[in-house]
Amino acid sequence: MNKFIITSESVTEGHPDKVCDLISDSILDEYLKQDSNSRVAVENMISNNLLVIAGEVTSSAKVDVEKVALNTIKEIGYSTSESGFDVEKAIIITNINEQSKDIAMGVNREKICAGDQGLVYGYATNESKSYLPLAAELSHALAKRLSKVRKEGIVEGLYPDGKSQVSLVYENGIPSYVKSVVLAAHHKESKDIATLRYELIKEVIMKVIDSSLIRKDTSIHINATGKFAIGGPMADVGLTGRKIIVDTYGGFGRHGGGAYSGKDPSKADRSASYMARYVAKNLVAADLCDKCEVQLAYVIGKENPESIYIDTFGTEKYDLEKIYDVTKKVFDLSIDGIIKNLRLQRPIYKKTAAYGHFGRNEDEFTWEKTDKKYEIKNLIR
Repeated sequence: MNKFIITSESVTEGHPDKVCDLISDSILDEYLKQDSNSRVAVENMISNNLLVIAGEVTSSAKVDVEKVALNTIKEIGYSTSESGFDVEKAIIITNINEQSKDIAMGVNREKICAGDQGLVYGYATNESKSYLPLAAELSHALAKRLSKVRKEGIVEGLYPDGKSQVSLVYENGIPSYVKSVVLAAHHKESKDIATLRYELIKEVIMKVIDSSLIRKDTSIHINATGKFAIGGPMADVGLTGRKIIVDTYGGFGRHGGGAYSGKDPSKADRSASYMARYVAKNLVAADLCDKCEVQLAYVIGKENPESIYIDTFGTEKYDLEKIYDVTKKVFDLSIDGIIKNLRLQRPIYKKTAAYGHFGRNEDEFTWEKTDKKYEIKNLIR
């Protein structure tokens, strides 16, 4: 097809599922601050004023998970029932147990091994500066800006819940223009909808999307049903790990199925996904291909991947066998090597929980570096 449309979405940190991701990763960070060898798998469910925290933890750290959870919810911006969650009336149920000894037996060896079986994917494309698909990059930028205008009072009368969506037209495989933009913004009952739509077009959409990508026939949908006065956990149940496509590549490429938030780096779902992205991004940055998807598969208790698969979608500029050889020489794909080389035993995960785990330039996101591209270029010659 010479012309096609691909759509990606994102959500703000106030979306109920993202609230749970943030709580899970905030708890994980608290454990890692005190004990970098903590084994953590914590998930949450939030609904109305009920929060359930459950999981498995083995650690020398002492963490008040209820306090961490409530502080996280307050930081997001929820305080009353009208805003979406009343922290003063919250009912919190916790059920955290020690990690299974059968799992620990496979992980806690001289070198850290995979905490479970599983397959993961990493993806990169040169169609944007972040090496993310452009629709995904724009969706995250819109959601982040929506949160910013709320927090800074640029647009008044907003609450934390929100979503974004971008449909992008590709011509001959290259992003051409935006077909449509969708924003959903949780607001006070008293907020005038016409005013809200005007403000969000001016202060969010036009601040994020370059005018060259917008045409006269580009559709803009803001709170398409009219009102969005009931939102957050008061409107929808939130669960940890339910926004895995938002977390990754916005529907581009494949997904292994495992969520990230609340999991320490011994879980290949998280650490190996970061490494797969690191590999794919550096192969594209080194100009070996225009697009790249890397699949890694692991077995519980084993250090190295069971399989490695690289798909360049026909954009490779060198023989694929050479690309495989270079990848194996440059990157240590063992779980222990991944954790050490990407410095994953640090309390860095709260930042990852909203607006995507990839395409970020903060120092914590070590898997986003392109520091291997020169070594790759030298070896491929």
